[in-house]
Amino acid sequence: MTAPHDRPTAAELLEALREWMEQDLFPGVEGRLQFHTRVAINMVDIVARELELGPDQVVRHDQVLASFGMKDDAELAAAIRAGTFDEELPSVMTRLLPVVEDKLRVANPRYLR
Repeated sequence: MTAPHDRPTAAELLEALREWMEQDLFPGVEGRLQFHTRVAINMVDIVARELELGPDQVVRHDQVLASFGMKDDAELAAAIRAGTFDEELPSVMTRLLPVVEDKLRVANPRYLR
């Protein structure tokens, strides 16, 4: 989707940036700059995954919050800290697992293996 913007899309720009850093920049630098280039490549990958996966993840996340009767993460965290769900912790963990998995799919999908 490009509207209201023209091509290249945000995803295409990120991919071009990633390719340039990985293929042109990274091999030509050493030490600290090479490390920071690798960090920047990882950041671009995270942003690209968030752009791709984020909209569906927002819907799932909102559904999980609604299943607890909560409007946001802060309210849910406060309820958990207050012991509201102590009697049903295994169920709480099961219901929150998709949220954690979605976060890992963006941050570092290799951790899901």
